[in-house]
Parts: sequence; C-alpha cells; structure tokens
Amino acid sequence: MKRSIITRTGSYIPPERVPNTRFLGREFYDADGRRLQRPNPEIVKKLHEITGIEERRYAPPDVCTTDMAAIAAESALAGVDREGIDYIIVAHNFGDLKADNLRTDMVPTIAARVKQRLKIKNPYAVAFDLPFGCPGWLQGVITADYFIRSGDARKALVIGAETLVRVADPHDVDSMIYSDGAGAALLEATEEDAGILAHLTRSDTLDHAFLLRMGRSYNPGSSGGEIFVKMDGHDIYKYAVKTVPAVVKKNLDHAGLGLGDVAKILIHQANEKMDAAIVKRLFDLYKVKTIPADIMPMIISWTGNSSVATLPTLLDLILKGNMDGHRLHPGDIVVFASVGAGMNVNSMVYRVPSQPASHAVT
Repeated sequence: MKRSIITRTGSYIPPERVPNTRFLGREFYDADGRRLQRPNPEIVKKLHEITGIEERRYAPPDVCTTDMAAIAAESALAGVDREGIDYIIVAHNFGDLKADNLRTDMVPTIAARVKQRLKIKNPYAVAFDLPFGCPGWLQGVITADYFIRSGDARKALVIGAETLVRVADPHDVDSMIYSDGAGAALLEATEEDAGILAHLTRSDTLDHAFLLRMGRSYNPGSSGGEIFVKMDGHDIYKYAVKTVPAVVKKNLDHAGLGLGDVAKILIHQANEKMDAAIVKRLFDLYKVKTIPADIMPMIISWTGNSSVATLPTLLDLILKGNMDGHRLHPGDIVVFASVGAGMNVNSMVYRVPSQPASHAVT
C-alpha cells in the first residue's frame, strides 16, 4: 500500500524582528471608526496575554510571497533531483503584494513562479495554487497525498507562504498578530507502514463563512481604497475550540488510534491561548485530565501568526533540531491541525518513518 512520507523540509523566517513595543505609538480604532480610549501599553499587554506573541517577523520591503516560497523550497530541495517532482502546490491567500502597492498579483500563479525560480524544465511537473485560509498548507499536503496514493505522483512539493502583514490594517489591534514567512515540505511515496495514516477536512460556510473576511480600514480618515483582513476574533475562538478537537478525534478514530498514541500535536500557530484551549478540549473529549507539557510545540511567541506558513515552519524547526525539548522519533504519531478562513478545519495523523528526513539527522 502506497503512503506519503515527508522527506525534506525548509522554511524562510524573515530577518526583521518586530517587538510589541513597536505598536505603542499606533492609533487604534474599533469597527465603528471610534478611537480606542484604552492606553496603548494596556492594549499591547492584553494582546500578549491572549496570544502569547512577544514579537513577529516582517518580510523586507522588496520581498514578496514568491520570493519567500522559493527560498523555503530551495532549502527543502538541497541535493534533490527537481526534475522528478510531479506536483508543486503553493498555499497562500493574497498572492504577491508589494509593500508600496496593495494590489494582489496572482497571474501567473505563485506556484508557476516558484517552479520557474527552481529552474524545473519538466512540463509534467504540475504547478498550482491553493487558497484555503490558514489551513492551506495542510490542505496542500492532503491533496498531494491523494495524488501519491493514486499512483499519479511519486514526489510533491507543498509550500505555504504569505506576506500577511501587508493586508493587516495598521489601525486594527488584530494587526499585531500577523507575521510573514514561508515553509515547504517534500512528500514522497513509500511502501513503509508510516507517513500519512489519515486526514480529515471540513468547511463550515453556512454560518461561519465571513468570520474572516476583507474590509476597509477602521481609521475613518483613511482615503485609500485598500481592503484589509478582518476577523471576528471572539467568534473564531469559540468556533475553533468547539470544532477543531472534534475533527482531530474523528481523524484519530479513522486511523484506529487514540489520544494515548499521540506524541506531538502540531497546531496552526494562531493564538497561544486558543491553541491551549483546543488541546484541553481534545483531552476532555477523551476524559484525560493530565496534558503532557511537551505535546504542543509553540513558536508563536517569536514568529507571530504567518497563516499558511506556521505549520511547515514549525515542522522544519523541529526536524532540524532547532526546537529545544522537541524531537520526532521513528514510529512517533504526530497530529497536525489547522483552522482558518472559510471557516475551514483540517487534521492529519502522521507516523514518523524509520528513515528520518535526510537533512534532519543530528
């Protein structure tokens, strides 16, 4: 039986570190255009308490989504025969946005641009984009798994990249959450009883489609026609805490596994408090009271929320030994989970293969 294993990973974490103090001089408004009366130090402190974010990363002004995606891909493909790649899937939501021109550019696709950057000549290496909200990279992995299991592919490169900061309204407190970055993973076919064991996705559009959306700046004095990402944070929190644990449990059931089999839960780095609540709810579903301290690696405190890039970046850091106290060992069961615009939720159960990613041997 063919399965898909992750053999290589790479990431790009932008060099500019933006601490919370950067926002002390901002003018923040609410959705009705009223200036927030709370002092900025209080606003910034509250955001840190809720999200766990101390700093985030911003891409250089001359760097776009394609650039970051290509850098992450190059990192993942060092020493790999690129002409043998069957699919290149790039998850993003806003295409290439220039720092001084918020007009999305997605023609040709970001995947086509990345393939061109990688100098892949093979015309049957199919490149396409996947806009799916923050769960986009994980959905790209799920899509690649279908191709591999069907025999249509032996190798697939899946990238998540986003310059999320450029679509963040500087006058909206939620802008402090967002970050830029990219992560990539190479999936390959294997006959080993390892890799992707099961996955599950759901889309709740009827009542929740617009919890995340695009809208005008909250600043009533804004004269431009730009639109920015907006969210109903409280409602998203409630939705995520209720829905994600149920999806993960159902996914584990499909894999014939229980919570006690899980070594790590790699979850989209959206909000530290929300992610902790999701994991607690999952343990509650299994009636397990004690949550292992090391089961949920977190990087949001210093990377912020880079949307589709958070999961592949987290995975890359772990595999390369750059997450103190977190390692993946052959046979470990890892659960991936993400939630975001749509509203979309997905989950994947993965067994670490006996042969680790070649670049990850430490």
